[in-house]
This record gives sequence, structure tokens and C-alpha cells, in this order.
Amino acid sequence: MENGDLELGNIDITQKSVLHLLNRVKEHEDKHRNRSSPPIYMVPGVLRDLSPSSFNPRVVSIGPLHREDKNVQAFEGQKVSYLTNLLGLIPVPREEILKSCMQKVYASMEQIKACYIWTKTYDDAEIAEMMVMDACFILGYIQYGLEFSGSNELVGNTTLDQNVAQDLVLLENQIPFFILHEIFQCTILKYKPNTSLVELFYPILSYYNLFEAPINTDNISTNNTRHILSLLHQCYMPEDNVTSCDTHSLISMIPSAIDLDRAGIKFTINRNPTWVMGMNVKLNRLPCLFGSLSKPTLGMPSLRVGDSTEMVIRNLIAYEQSYQTRNHITSYIIAMDMLVNTQEDVATLVGSRVLVNYLGSNEEVANMINNICKNVTYIDFFYKDQWKTLKMYCGSYWPKNIAWLKRTYFNSPWNIIALLAGIIVFALTMIQTIFTIKPVGSNN
Repeated sequence: MENGDLELGNIDITQKSVLHLLNRVKEHEDKHRNRSSPPIYMVPGVLRDLSPSSFNPRVVSIGPLHREDKNVQAFEGQKVSYLTNLLGLIPVPREEILKSCMQKVYASMEQIKACYIWTKTYDDAEIAEMMVMDACFILGYIQYGLEFSGSNELVGNTTLDQNVAQDLVLLENQIPFFILHEIFQCTILKYKPNTSLVELFYPILSYYNLFEAPINTDNISTNNTRHILSLLHQCYMPEDNVTSCDTHSLISMIPSAIDLDRAGIKFTINRNPTWVMGMNVKLNRLPCLFGSLSKPTLGMPSLRVGDSTEMVIRNLIAYEQSYQTRNHITSYIIAMDMLVNTQEDVATLVGSRVLVNYLGSNEEVANMINNICKNVTYIDFFYKDQWKTLKMYCGSYWPKNIAWLKRTYFNSPWNIIALLAGIIVFALTMIQTIFTIKPVGSNN
């Protein structure tokens, strides 16, 4: 009898646990069922822990995720200054402008809530005020920079300006782009009716452009834009006909930049008019040991590496890891990681101008590229055709043996000098031997 009661008790406990888990599943489904845009949430720890400073705002918080950070509290008062300046530009009463902004935000409240995995609970009034203040600050900050400089550039000359601009492209430091668009319509569009929101953000996009080629915003659709970082990501989107493939069969077989150079590959800047990150391989059948006239080429975009490059790339990769979007930034940095193992590889790319080093030593650049790829998961690779061509070329007879000769006998100027000296000595010895056997003037 006692055993039966115990069994019934166990059944009750089990059933209670099952119901509890089912309720949690139902709550999760209800919470996520009506999401109209992907959430804005904290970067996964496996990426964040490698470089926390790449994801944490330094000066200003945007949105709720870093609202309570101590280091951003001092700047809250500055937001009001930018709001005041923005309102002063518009030929409409302030109260009317703010009322219009608030109405837009309240109308989108459920959509806003669905964009975040909230780390703290805010009521609707707090959320609405946060969205209006942050959106007006962003628009006012950029507009002030344009008005102050008198050109299509941000102020950006002080450490504060640079830190603020950096904070605007952090993945965790965003507000939904549709809110920016609605506040833009209520404010700047009132006195600049011919301005587009993408055009307004061009200074930020240009400031954090990863490549030497001018950034292209012609094909950007704001309908698919989630936030400012997403807008920057769209600037590097490939054409629809660019396909990808699994990389696992390629990784271990791609030589580094210096080995490709020894095999006769010449790196050139690829100025692709349709995709700034495009690469191409052009081969020929004439091996060349010393010269470059017959070298095959690998065309690449010219990457500029500076103080903010790591931050921008890490946030773009984290964005691709977090959302269902094409991972072309991840593909590019994986390709660079394959090419760069040491500072000698960086020196080879710098010498070809496909990498411009504003950071410091070549070793720093090599370490940065290699560290960015840690803990990054990927399936697709957008340079499959180019990498397959390189694999085939480097595996063929002449490139493989030329690379071996260069690595073994021509890896330093002294080896080349020694070889030339040896050839000269050998030639002189042969001449001396010939004249010894058959002296000048001999008739026989």
C-alpha cells in the first residue's frame, strides 16, 4: 500500500514538472509568435569574451540593453542638447513635433518590444521616451556634424566624436530602423524634404567603410534594414547571382599569401563595379621564376586596417551570426584568415596594396585577422570558385616546384646573391679551364 502511494506521489510530481515545462514552452511561443523583426540582443559570450571592448558602448547608450551602464550615464545630458538643436532647426512648434514623434512610437509599441530580448522591464512611457530621445539624438548628432563641417563628413576630430560615432554601429547599441525612419519623417524631413534617410547616414557609413573603394548605397532598401549596423552591412551585399558553398574541403589546402606569391601569384586590387568585396583569379600557362610579367593574379578589394577596423568587423560578423542573413563579411574575413598566418603574409598583401595598414606593425594586423575568426561558425563561403582555381593552380607541377625553389633557395636576398656569385665563379672557372686546355693563339 505504501509503495502504491509513493508511486502515485511520483506520478503527481512528474506530471507537475511536465506541465511546468509545457507552460514555459507556451509562454515562449506566445512571446515570439508575432515578432515582425528579428530581436536586438546581447552578442553571444563566445564572441563577446574575445573582445568585450568591441561590443560595449564607450560614451552613449542607444536603446535599452546598455541603458544602466555606469560609463554612459554622464552623456545622457548631452542627448538633450542634440534634441534641442534638432528641434530648433524645424519650422514647427516643439510641442507639435514631440507629440507627433510620441504618437508614432506608441503606435509601434508592440513591434518595438518584439525587437528586443529585454534585460530589464520598462513601461510603455519609458520605452516611448527612450526611443524618441535616442532617435532624435542620432539624427541630431549626424545633422549637427553635417552643418558644422559644411560637407558630407562627420566632425570626428575629437576623441569624443570618434567614440560617439563608434557607439552608433555596435550591435547591442541599436534602436529599430523603422523608428529612426518615423522620427526622421517627423523632424528632418520637415525642413529638408528632398533628403533621404540613407543619404543622411552616408557620413557614418563612409566613416566606417572597411575598404579603400568608396562605399555604395545605391541599391540599399530601407524596407529590409533592421538598424544602423544592418544598413552598413547592406553596403557590402553581393549580387544575387553570387553563390556560396561549404568551406571545409578548401581550408587546409589554401596556401598563405607569401606561399601564393612564391608560387607566382600576383595580388592586385580588384575594382569590381558590382560588388566591392568581389575577388577574381586570372591564370596563364607560362611559369616565371623571377619576373612578374607573366604572373597570374588574384584580384582582391583593398582593405584598410585602422583603429576601428576590428570593432566594425566583429560587430558585422556577430550580426551575421545572430540573424538569418547572408554571411559575406564572415566569408571575406575567413578568406583573409586563410591568406594571413604571419606578419610576412601581411607584408606581402601590403606590398600589393590589397591591404593598407593604418594600425601599426604587420604583426598587429596578422594577430587581429587571426583572432577575429576564433569561435566563428560558418557554413557558406562566397569565394568558392576563386579558391578552387587557386587550389588547382598551386597543385600543378610548375607553381608547386617554383614555390619550392623560391622557399628553399630564394627566400632571402643573400641566397640570391650567393647563387649569382656561384654562377659567376662557375662561369669564370669554365672560361679559365677552356683557355688552359686551349691557350689563345694555339693553332691546334
